[in-house]
Amino acid sequence: MGSEEEISMVIRVREFIMEKDLTAVEELERRCQVGLSGDQGDRTSGDGSGNGKKKKKRGMSLHVEQIGDPFARVRHAPDHVMLVAEYGEEDEVVGVIKACVRMVSRGNTTSSSKTKKRKFVKMACLLGLRVSPTHRRLGIATVLVRRAEAWCAARGAAYATMATTASNAPSLALFAGRFAYAPFRRPLFLGHPVHRHRARVPRAHRVMQLPPPLAAAAYTALLSPTGAAEFVPADLPALLAHKLTLGTCLAIERNPDPALPLSFAVLSIWDATRSLRLRVSGAPPLLRASLAAARELDRHAPWLRVPSVPDVFRPFGTYLLYGLHMSGPEGPALLRSLCRHAHNVARNNPACAVVAADVGPNDPVAAAVPHWPRFSCDDDVWCIKKLNAATANSNASDDDDDDWTTTAPPAGVLFVDPREF
Repeated sequence: MGSEEEISMVIRVREFIMEKDLTAVEELERRCQVGLSGDQGDRTSGDGSGNGKKKKKRGMSLHVEQIGDPFARVRHAPDHVMLVAEYGEEDEVVGVIKACVRMVSRGNTTSSSKTKKRKFVKMACLLGLRVSPTHRRLGIATVLVRRAEAWCAARGAAYATMATTASNAPSLALFAGRFAYAPFRRPLFLGHPVHRHRARVPRAHRVMQLPPPLAAAAYTALLSPTGAAEFVPADLPALLAHKLTLGTCLAIERNPDPALPLSFAVLSIWDATRSLRLRVSGAPPLLRASLAAARELDRHAPWLRVPSVPDVFRPFGTYLLYGLHMSGPEGPALLRSLCRHAHNVARNNPACAVVAADVGPNDPVAAAVPHWPRFSCDDDVWCIKKLNAATANSNASDDDDDDWTTTAPPAGVLFVDPREF
């Protein structure tokens, strides 16, 4: 096998040009989504999963495919790029990677004698790495990752993250092996299908929608005091006001017991039906038949209120729940009511078949979110690497551990930005 210098001579990496490269990149994405082994599927921290990535669960796989704008997952960041790799004399596009740099919370606080404030750091996200199945083992992925890291470091990124699944051995070998990324966090993907019947919200619970400015103030008050929320974006107000955020909902008790602490729950709903499609494969024939029978029964006897599941073996859309938080003795029940409310909102969109949330495994909300095991996954792995030691250290106070890569998982919130799912 030739040296890296020899390989780099036949691989040319440059920035994506929409008019020139769109068709070639779309074809590359399609070829990487047909289920061939060795796919470099990945996902960024705050992303749910990468293009075409498979989340394995009990013999089934959940495929996630991006649609529409190729920059959709990085466009919100002030610094973002898509790089393509050309190979050979004909300049064939054989690889692609996306990257962005954004400000996120580190999950702890800087302290002084009077105040505490959340610590933010510049974080690079590498995602959407694809290499043509006919051009693998040529070093193309290595060149793309190295160039993407250099681009992010030049823009002051202190850390770089990527994400994959524990079962994706090629991706882990590349990032954890060659590039020294360390496994960092293990979010839970919790999904629940949307069926035709309204989910019941108890009359004792009141659900209200918060306007974006009030929602931003509420999240600031809820997340800042603990200092344990990781990956909260510095532009959270812009996310809450985004056109695809359908609303931030607050649930409270109508007649709370004054002798008990105040209980409440809050979450925000993101419409991902326009940016990605999911599809379940590998389901046993018996399961397929039983779900089809349930749909047919519900169609002819709706009064039975059979929870018929949409046809998830064809591409479908999803609503993503983010910013989930609860407090008080009735917090779990109130959060379940909010999830039911989100289900009822999703019923109004024929393109939406599943409501899902990515949460930290140590977050108490994980036990309260309604989900079906077959639509859920605990296989995701977020990986991290210190990219710019000087920048990372400049963000740390004297009494803080300056290396985020070695910190233990927080007991609080792992914030997953739905824009990068």
